[in-house]
Amino acid sequence: MTNTSQPLALVNARLIDPDSGYDGPGSVIIAEGVIADVIFSDVPPSGSADYKVIDCDGNLVCPGLIDLRVKTGEPGHEQKETLKSASLAAAAGGVTSFVVQPDTHPVIDEPAMVDFILRRARDIELVHVYPAGAATKGCDGKTMAEIGLMHEAGALYFTDVDQPIINTKVFGRVLAYAGGFNALVAHRPKEPWLSEGAVATSGEMASRMGLSGVSALAERIALERDLAMVELTGTRLLVDQISTAASVETLKRTKAKGLEVYASVSINHLVFNEFDIGDYRTFYRLDPPLRAESDRVALVDAVEDGVIDVIVSNHCPAPAEDKRLPFSQATPGAIGLQTLLAALIGLHFDRDIPLIDLLRAVTINPAQILGLEAGRLKKGAPADIILVDVDAPFALREKDILSKSKNSPFENRTLQGKVLKTLVDGRVVYTAE
Repeated sequence: MTNTSQPLALVNARLIDPDSGYDGPGSVIIAEGVIADVIFSDVPPSGSADYKVIDCDGNLVCPGLIDLRVKTGEPGHEQKETLKSASLAAAAGGVTSFVVQPDTHPVIDEPAMVDFILRRARDIELVHVYPAGAATKGCDGKTMAEIGLMHEAGALYFTDVDQPIINTKVFGRVLAYAGGFNALVAHRPKEPWLSEGAVATSGEMASRMGLSGVSALAERIALERDLAMVELTGTRLLVDQISTAASVETLKRTKAKGLEVYASVSINHLVFNEFDIGDYRTFYRLDPPLRAESDRVALVDAVEDGVIDVIVSNHCPAPAEDKRLPFSQATPGAIGLQTLLAALIGLHFDRDIPLIDLLRAVTINPAQILGLEAGRLKKGAPADIILVDVDAPFALREKDILSKSKNSPFENRTLQGKVLKTLVDGRVVYTAE
């Protein structure tokens, strides 16, 4: 995507750039789809007559968010979500790049499917949409997929999404082969037999509600195996959606060894806990399930300390007929592209965590892990930028949700932090009403 229109100047802004560590007044100049200059001071840019000027009135200007874990229904289940509806939701939520998970129908397990996603994104021309490739054919955990060819075609990393690769020999082959390309593998730490049939975390809450639970240790058990295989192969691994305090401690020990291991966490597990299930509310039926409050606090601390590198929306659309069921039968998952930023801003105010630290986990960190030039306010970087009124409250109503599926746990909640404009390659792709 390129932009050859008149240069644009975002002035009188509060700039936050996690890459440089700057949080203060400034301006950004945009030309030809890239950042032409960044002024890290309250001095207005010179030659302003040459620009189309947007007065930001002291509001936040920062890099657009990069969401590493997004499911859509395209191809195969477009009634859930299309790439276009997901892109519209992303733009409204300040997400300028996202990675589509490969568990589509058909599965993204060959170069032609990678090319399909990239071509559709170019045709839609809203936000950047990148494909992840399946680690095994059909995401069935049995036979390694065409990782090398998909890597050449543009797949950013390789994963079987919610299906753990149970066979350690197959998992080792995936890691070893991907390592030959310095490709990133993402894997859910989920012990399959302990997790089978579970819809909640074991404990008093699950027992009282009569829900099948899984011990939080099931995640740590699987994580220990995965990290041991990383020690053996030396391959880059993204621990996909860490959700327990025990896993955080395991991750700390591994990172101390200097291995190239990263970890992501869902925004839902930073904001909600198992008590939010309440009266069997299926919008809180998630995978991994919501955990104890002590786990949630440990995860937030791990983000603040930099132990967890990336925060994701884990956008997982499910139509009404898949959610209007008994809790145990409802499809797990929640949408989150449109609310990721607002939830982070809420966390900033609730826990008094510097906003720059939270934004780091959705901008420069995922950009560096994936090798993208976005995620920073830097001369020559793509002009993927958002303008946000951090102090503006808003209530999320069903009519405001741009995803085709409406399964948001934030529905009817008051959120804080309204996206005013979203720019992708210097083009304004969203303006708040």
